[in-house]
Amino acid sequence: MVVVAAAALAVGLVAAPYKAFDLDRFFVPKELALHVGALLLGAIALRRRSRIGYSGVDLLLALYLGLGVLSALFAPNHWLAARSLAVTWSSLVVFWSVTAVAAGRPGVARAVTAVLVAAVLAVVATALAQAYGVDSVLFSTNRAPGGTLGNRNFVAHLAAIAAPLLLVAAVGARGRLVRVAATLGLAVASGMLVLSRTRAAWLALAACVVVLLPGVWRARARWQVTGMRRRLAFIVVVVAATVAAAVFAPNDLSWRSRSPYLDTMKSVAEYSAGSGRGRLVQYTNTLKLALRHPLLGVGPGNWPVAYPAAVPGDDPSLDQATGMTANPWPSSDWMAFVSERGVPAAGLLVLAFLALLGDAGRRMFGARDLHDFLRGLALAAVVIATAVVGAFDAVLLLPAPAFIVFAALGALRGPPARRALALAPGARRGLLAGVVLIGAAAAARAALMTDAMRHYEHGQWITAAREDPGSYRIQLALAEAAQERGRCDLVRVHAGAARALFPDAPIPRRLLAGCGWSAPRR
Repeated sequence: MVVVAAAALAVGLVAAPYKAFDLDRFFVPKELALHVGALLLGAIALRRRSRIGYSGVDLLLALYLGLGVLSALFAPNHWLAARSLAVTWSSLVVFWSVTAVAAGRPGVARAVTAVLVAAVLAVVATALAQAYGVDSVLFSTNRAPGGTLGNRNFVAHLAAIAAPLLLVAAVGARGRLVRVAATLGLAVASGMLVLSRTRAAWLALAACVVVLLPGVWRARARWQVTGMRRRLAFIVVVVAATVAAAVFAPNDLSWRSRSPYLDTMKSVAEYSAGSGRGRLVQYTNTLKLALRHPLLGVGPGNWPVAYPAAVPGDDPSLDQATGMTANPWPSSDWMAFVSERGVPAAGLLVLAFLALLGDAGRRMFGARDLHDFLRGLALAAVVIATAVVGAFDAVLLLPAPAFIVFAALGALRGPPARRALALAPGARRGLLAGVVLIGAAAAARAALMTDAMRHYEHGQWITAAREDPGSYRIQLALAEAAQERGRCDLVRVHAGAARALFPDAPIPRRLLAGCGWSAPRR
């Protein structure tokens, strides 16, 4: 529980102040926290364990991971592939570790979900602080209020995923203190969801409501819960008051519209213009890219490498100044998985989520008490919320939501089927060594990337490049500095390294051409 709590807080709150790396200064430290947390949890779960229970969900996820490894072997940019695959590895280790510890132990499961929700609310608190005027070097002014996640959309995704857990806790709490705390947490998350103006999170919350309200009403009728109407009325009043305060209270957010929240609500399903239209164009072109590489995709994390060469120059996902994608991922988990890891891998992940939904349904219909029913309901809602926000943005690709989601799924799912894999002492030691070595390698890479950002900010670019040779930004900066000094020998080294990372990026090619290099004919 200490490791889960520490890791959950770390993946939500750690960030670096190095503003030249506007996205990575948030993601890389969180990846480090994810990998260290997964390493420790995996070691705890495997310690003294002679049998490992598994179900169809576990087999599907293991096959999904295996196809990701195979895809990474053929990726053009192995640095990006290893980084993306490491997030998947650590997320699944967290899932299996929490399952092993919490399966069949309702008290442990409740404690795990409680600390996960507390971590999400801590992140939400940083975003709300930014919205109401608090400034910090760990915040970003782009996409405010993003708090320690750096982007309001990412905070809203976490809030939408945690909202079902809070609602279930508020409805099913045995004590008044827990009930009030869960209701207040739900209100705070709802306020953040309003302030974020994140349509994906709003849609996810609406989908969860469609599942949660009938489920709660069924629970009330089936178990004759005393005071259920009063609990629901209290939740509605507190949440409505918080939402009204978020809409009308003054804040430091610089919205261009005079009625920003109403405008967002009106355009929640818009697809003919604006970002909705841009997403449709990107999804169409990403699917075309996937059809060119249907079996293994272009490699984990390699969508930004392959996408520019596969689309017209006026594609809205491209940055016209650099000729590269504006974001390092497509605006959808599912588009990323199908294009980067192939149709079979994406299909396996979809089947795993559907199997978890099936587990939730069986748990609800076979529940022996209210709390067992509510855990199944919470599992279904978390799966649905994750699937919906993942359809419109990056969620499982990122360390913070990946940790929260997979830890919650591991805690809420029922015990795996009676099938179990017996582990001889040697096999257990080998598996434990593999978990530790892979986790340590992933953590070391994230630590070096973080330190490389520090060296870069202090002008120590050569040291930064040694620590993170896979950084396109650092290699390009060294190449441009060498060009200014007329050092074509260094331009060829560093621009060549940048071009190897992103073969179709125009700036390294232009720098190399200035030193007499000509692009090979295709």
